[in-house]
Amino acid sequence: MIPEHSPRLMLATLAVIVAGCASTPEAVVAEAGRTPEQMYALVRAAAGQDERELNVQPLRDPQVEDLRASGMAALSQRQLDVAATDLQKALEITPEDPAVLQENAELALLQGNLPLAESLAGKAVDLGSAVGPLCRRHWETIRQVRQKQLDVASVVPPREKDTAAAERTARIAVLKAGVTDASRQFDACTVAGLNRY
Repeated sequence: MIPEHSPRLMLATLAVIVAGCASTPEAVVAEAGRTPEQMYALVRAAAGQDERELNVQPLRDPQVEDLRASGMAALSQRQLDVAATDLQKALEITPEDPAVLQENAELALLQGNLPLAESLAGKAVDLGSAVGPLCRRHWETIRQVRQKQLDVASVVPPREKDTAAAERTARIAVLKAGVTDASRQFDACTVAGLNRY
C-alpha cells in the first residue's frame, strides 16, 4: 500500500534531481580550476624566501609605502574595498612602480578580474626587474590567469560541431603554450646571489 503523501514526495525528489542535473555552462566555468583565493595564495607563495637570492629593492616615497602597507594588510584580511582604495591611490602616485602594479594585480586576481590581473602583472614585468621574488610573483600571476583560461576552455563544450571544435582546439593549444611560456619565465626569475662564505 502506497501512502497518500508519496506523489508529493516523488515530485519533490524529482525536482531536486532535475535541479542537480541542470548545471549551466556558467556554473561549469565558475568551478573550472582554482578559485581566486587559491590562485592568490600560489602567487604570494611564489615569492619564496631565500636570503642568498639576489633581490633589489628601490627606495620609495614614504606616502606610497604607507598606502602599500595598509592596502596589503587589508588584502590579507580580505577587506577588498579598503585594499582597492589604498592600492589604487598608491598606483596613482607611482603608476610605473612594479611592486605597486603587482599588488594591484593580486587584488584584481582576488576580485576575479583575470584580464586586469594579467594586464597589470604584464606591465609590471615590462617595468620591473627580470629576477627575484617580485619577478616570480609577476609571472605566477600571469601563469595562474592563463591556467584558469585553459581550464575554462577545456571544460566548455563547443556549441557547434566542425568549425567551433577546430577553433576550440586551436584556442586550447594557444593557452597551453601561454602557460608553458609563463612557467619558463617564472623559472628564469630565480638567480642566486653571491655566496659570501
